[in-house]
Formats: sequence, structure tokens, C-alpha cells
Amino acid sequence: MIRILRTLAGVACLALLSIPMLAQAPAPQPAAAPASATPAAPPTFDIADVHVSPHSNTPFVRGGDLNGDRFIMRQASMVDLIAKAYGVENANVLRGPAWLDVDRFDIAAKAPRTTSPDDVKLMLRALLADRFKLVVHNDTKTLPAFVLTVGKGGSKLKESDGSGSSTCEGTPDAPKTAPGAVPLIYVTCKNMTLDEIAQNLREMAGGYLTNPVVNSTGIQGTWDFDIRWTGRGNLQKAGADGISIFDAVDKQLGLKLDAKTAPLPVVVVDRVEEKPTPNPPGLEQALPPLPPAEFDVAILKPSPPDTKGINGRINGGQVNLSGATIKWLIAWAWDLNDDMIADAPKWLGDDKWDILAKVAPDPNAGPKGVPQIQMDDLQQMVKNLLADRFKMQSHMEDRPADAYTMLAANPKLKKADPDNRTGCKEGPGPDGKDPRIANPILGRLLTCSNMTLTQFGEQLQMQASGYVHTPVLNATGLNDAYDFTLSFSTAGQLRTPPPPSAANNSDPNAASAAADPTGGISLFDAMEKQMGVKMEKQKRPIPMLVIDHIEQKPTDN
Repeated sequence: MIRILRTLAGVACLALLSIPMLAQAPAPQPAAAPASATPAAPPTFDIADVHVSPHSNTPFVRGGDLNGDRFIMRQASMVDLIAKAYGVENANVLRGPAWLDVDRFDIAAKAPRTTSPDDVKLMLRALLADRFKLVVHNDTKTLPAFVLTVGKGGSKLKESDGSGSSTCEGTPDAPKTAPGAVPLIYVTCKNMTLDEIAQNLREMAGGYLTNPVVNSTGIQGTWDFDIRWTGRGNLQKAGADGISIFDAVDKQLGLKLDAKTAPLPVVVVDRVEEKPTPNPPGLEQALPPLPPAEFDVAILKPSPPDTKGINGRINGGQVNLSGATIKWLIAWAWDLNDDMIADAPKWLGDDKWDILAKVAPDPNAGPKGVPQIQMDDLQQMVKNLLADRFKMQSHMEDRPADAYTMLAANPKLKKADPDNRTGCKEGPGPDGKDPRIANPILGRLLTCSNMTLTQFGEQLQMQASGYVHTPVLNATGLNDAYDFTLSFSTAGQLRTPPPPSAANNSDPNAASAAADPTGGISLFDAMEKQMGVKMEKQKRPIPMLVIDHIEQKPTDN
């Protein structure tokens, strides 16, 4: 199952699959007022709807920009909100109560269309102080970071002529990959300062750069460059043809990236309430729902027979997608895995389609009237497209299916300090050890703190989607919160596949794959060996999307 997840804060354009994502330079922070000036009242949103987010199998933050006159953030933790409001990375939001990373909120607010990004941040700060009684202070702490310096041979960057905006985007004419070869990621960057290069490297290669990147080159001016590298998950598979982001920066840019520590600006949480204050009266009239998200026009064509994989991207208000099955579209639009779609005809996962779709222009929606497509809006557009063109009808229903249950084998878990925040992050723990560096076949490293196994089970669909396709139940009898680190290979890295799905699994209790010849470790073996927790398949009711009706041939373009 291929997932579409937006995991990098500040990325300006969503790439649906392997297309490199467009990254823009971070907006400058608001200038401090002179000491003698009387502080002006901070700008505020005209009105705001704040509520707890509905359950999601992939609770990643979405939105965070003013689109027209609406500011929307969905599935945002309090850490996401604070980081957005104060212009720091999530890892640089310190202290606060345990729930800060796990409780999620939806915010929809109204502001003048001409509001600057800096004022939007100030509005969000004011909202958090008003609705959550948030109190913070700024500080500087020495924290783990990747430090960018000039290599021994000197910089290989090309000086920019200073025209145009500062952008990084996937190269549209990148060389085609030979059949069977692992593709490289090609990115072209223009008019970037070294601080902006550091920020964009962090965003584009987050699989490698799990901590902030700090510019210590001392180089001034703006620069152009091209860079290509192998995604972290594909590095072991690529073998001698692969190139890590560290080697790419060294050989192609003449710079060095080293894991060190550096003084970084942080925001320290002094106080915050878990429950927001009630929404103001008259909210529905003052903040009416936006019109249903629909494509203005959509052209569907059967994919060529030799189409390999699913590829696509968004360019302004246009969506290009090739090689997509209807089952894949359904799973993405409804935020499900394949195993959670019931009564689907076989052709749903066989027929492939190319889709070219556009949203209607909006003269108030930004440069050249091109609206900014939000993730949730795009999901609704796809739902409406399937209903309109394929006459799809469906409903949600609990149905018996094979799903994983956690059982206690030989628990090896350390009880957590209850004062620490709850959550899992990708990357090493406090000891700084990262087995992925010496052994790339161990492509995942989860460090979890103050987390119960029930909470961990709720995250496994998101954290290990190649292995776990349905909700996980905790039946270990272990109810405390724990600190643990889990190192394993992605499902795609294993030559020996993970346990078969319910459709062809003769032993529903089989949860461990045979030893992988590459030295990889499956999620199941890692959990049993490193945590003392066994995963076992059991049949129980799970929520499923039931296909009531769908037509194989779409209506004409």
C-alpha cells in the first residue's frame, strides 16, 4: 500500500509520490519593536473554530497557511501549533504536559486575504494564548543538530543572479531510471542563501536529517545548485549505485554535513490547558462552511499498458496522476489501507488510470489566481470525482477481519518518567546511537517516550504501514507508560516478505517472517526481541469501507 503523507513542515507543494517536493525558504520572523515603543496589540483572527480532531489513521498535521481568507490547520498537535506560531521546529518546543504531542486539534479561522505570513503567526500566537491559555518563553539550548560547513575542496555552489524567488523543486526533466534500478531524487534550487539551503536540506531529506540543520559555512550571498541523492529507504537496495544525502552534499555541493550539537532557539512551554475554551456564539454565521471541494474539470484516460507504479504531482491548481488504480484512490481519499475496503470487485485494483484535473481559478487566491490545494480538500475532490464519474456509493461498517493483537512475551520495557512528554519520533534516543548509519538495511528507528502500549498500537498503522494495515489491540496486560527504542527494516527493504495478509495466510497466528538474507529485521521480530512484545493475528470487528456500488467504466470526459 502506497501512502501519501505530508511529514515535512514548511513544504510549499505536495508531491503525491516519489516526485521531490517543492520547498521554499522560511519566512523571516517579525522584527522586534524598539525598546522605547509602546507594544501594539497583536493582530488576531476575525473569528476561529477550535475543536478536537476526529480520529485518523494517519494523524499528520495538515495546512498552516492562509488560503484566501481562511487559515486552516487539521490534525495538529499542540507542538505543531506552537512550532508554527513561533517559527521553530517541533523538536525545539520544550517541556509542557505529557499530552502535548498526542492530542490533536482542528483550527479554522478567518483573516483578511492580505494578511502577511508574519501576522498570521502572530494571530496564531494570540489564539493559543486566548483559547488554550498558552504561556511560553524563548530560550537557547544546545541540542543535537546537523552542522553544515565548507568541505576541504571548497564550495561548488553557483552564484545566483539574485532574480526570482528562493525555491527548490523536483527536476521535471530528470534522467529516466533504467528498468530495475533504484531512482535518484533530483532537485534544482535557485537564489538560496546558505541559511535557506540548510533549511531546505532538512525538509527535502528528512529521512536522513532527523535534527535541525545549522549553517556554519560563513558563506554570504545567494546561490543556485542541482543535487541528486538516493532516498534513505532505498539506499541499501541501490547498493553501489546509491548515494546518501551526506555524500551528495559533499561531492556535489562541496559542503559537509556532520551530526553534532549546536545552540538552537527554543520555545519553552510554561503553561497550557488541554481543553480549549468554547467557540464563540454565532460561529456558523460568521464562519460558514466553504463550498464543497470539487475539481472544475477532470480528464480520465486508461493508463498505457506499460505504466509502472503510480506517479503524480500538484502544480498550482492542477493535479497530474498516472497509473492509479481506483482501489488506490479510494484508500487514499478515505484514509484507509487496502485491507479495510470490503466488497471491492477485482478490477478495482487492476484497472489503471491517468488523471488530469484542475480546480477553478480564484482571483483572490494568490499569485495569478491559482488556489492552494489543501490535503483534506484534495481528498474530498477525489471522493466527489469517484461518485460523479464512477457512480461510487459506499458506507462504513464494522466487519470481522484479521488484525494484529499485542501479547506479552518477555517484556523488556523501561517505565517512563511521567513528567516527560508522550510520543514517538524518528531518530535516535538520548544516547545518540543510530544503527541506521552503520547498517542502512535497518531503515526505521523509532524512539518513544512515556507511551503506553495502547497508544503505541494506535500509531502502528501510521508508523509501520507496510506491516500493519488494520488497528492494533493491546492485550499484553501492561498498562504503564514506557520509554523504548525500536530499530527495524521497512517492509520494502526485506527480501523475505513480511507475514502474508489475511487473504492468503494459512496460519493467522504467524507473525514472524523467516530470517531475511540481507540481515534485515522485520517489525514483528524487532518488537519481540527488543521490547518483549509479540504480534499475533486475531479475527475481530474492524471499521471497513463497504463498496455498495461502483461502475467499471467512468462517464465520458
